[in-house]
Amino acid sequence: MTRLRPLSLRRFGLGLLLASLLSLLADPAAASNAAVGLAGASEDNLAVPQWLYLATGGATVGASALLASFVTDRRFIERVHLWQTGSEAGISDSVLRALRVTGGVLGLALLALVVYLGYTGPQVPTVSFAVIVVFAGLRAGYTMFSYLVADTWRALNPWRTVVSAVPNGFVSYPERLGRWPAVAGILALVWVETATDVTTRPSVLATALVAYSVVTLAGAVAVGADTWFDKVDPVSAFLHFYGRVAPVRLDDDGLSFRLPGMRLVTDDDLTDLGDVAVAVVLVWELTFSGFVTTEQGAAAIRSLAGVGLPPLLVYGLLYLGGFAVFLGLYVLAARVTARRIDTFETPLDLAVKFAPSLLAIAAGYHLAHYVGFFVSLSPMLVGALSSPLSSPANPVVLTLPAWFGGLNVAFVLVGHLLAVWVAHSQAYRTFPSRLQAVRSQFPFVAVMILYTVLSLWLISLPTASPPFL
Repeated sequence: MTRLRPLSLRRFGLGLLLASLLSLLADPAAASNAAVGLAGASEDNLAVPQWLYLATGGATVGASALLASFVTDRRFIERVHLWQTGSEAGISDSVLRALRVTGGVLGLALLALVVYLGYTGPQVPTVSFAVIVVFAGLRAGYTMFSYLVADTWRALNPWRTVVSAVPNGFVSYPERLGRWPAVAGILALVWVETATDVTTRPSVLATALVAYSVVTLAGAVAVGADTWFDKVDPVSAFLHFYGRVAPVRLDDDGLSFRLPGMRLVTDDDLTDLGDVAVAVVLVWELTFSGFVTTEQGAAAIRSLAGVGLPPLLVYGLLYLGGFAVFLGLYVLAARVTARRIDTFETPLDLAVKFAPSLLAIAAGYHLAHYVGFFVSLSPMLVGALSSPLSSPANPVVLTLPAWFGGLNVAFVLVGHLLAVWVAHSQAYRTFPSRLQAVRSQFPFVAVMILYTVLSLWLISLPTASPPFL
């Protein structure tokens, strides 16, 4: 039997990757734009067989992993994820303080306006300053800024600004809890967004923000600002983890630039399963929201509710059960890796080391789910921020061109390809043997392929309103 030489394998992998990308993007308008809460999303069906569309998406990730396995020069890998545009630019302490003060004032002003206008402004979501700023501005636009440019939430965070100005840190935080409270908080916030009227009734959104503020301020004063906003606060954890993907970083050491996602390889501040769960929940919450806003998801929920289960119980079981499955699959990949290769690394160690790759996947998911929403509502957002006290008589919503749906597919795939490279680089940092480094990636790539196929399937489905909500 003829054996393929390494060069032949590389050519085969490259050909498979190119063929997969071309088949996915040849008709970019074919897939519908099934994104989280997108009003007026396209409901076009696939112009190609769905099995081929999904198979080529999985093949793209698999082929990229095959290609990456031939990049075995450790010095080259190190140069890629440590490359930066010039040296770090130093910034004086006075400039940093001015930026923090400006950000703090801006954050407080926006929070006050959102709460005030949520109660006193029009109770129509399409002209409400509160709804537009929170969901089009923060949930969509600012989150995209956090992973595409830089994480600036520490300076803008209004609750941190308040707590930092008063004595805090009277109670010791139980370190054994890690970031699990933040995981629970993110799950709770997404549940509130999905199952309550915060997206349609500005007064309910304002009440939710007041309640969130009370809990946040009390907790941060009790355990200390740094501990609370690092370990407990769900909004801070959400934005900080997304911000790890960003190419720009501004901190006490100055301003630095890296290739997008490369800090995921060098930052070593993920330490336990709670940190892994934060990364997994960022992937899962978008998957869940995408599923319940499709016709197939709505039909499944109606079927389960039709046998007598309360609708909210159906949503809750799907939500928490799906998160448990996603987390379990990732942990299983770590266990399989630990068994397959001869290593002293424990399954938990491997799960933590490879978890940053999930953040690249989450960023691709978020961009695919929200970029259309953000672009469509950008005129309303600009109008709301430029004139917060006067609601527009005729809000403007942009209509997206048909080809825009192809970008959603591209964003999902780019996120997965970046995740493959991050996992590949992390493997070579972890294992001294090249064979160990290559074999350690296979179970994680299998999980990534599963995530890819699932996310592309959701994008391909026609959208619908979640039933019973």
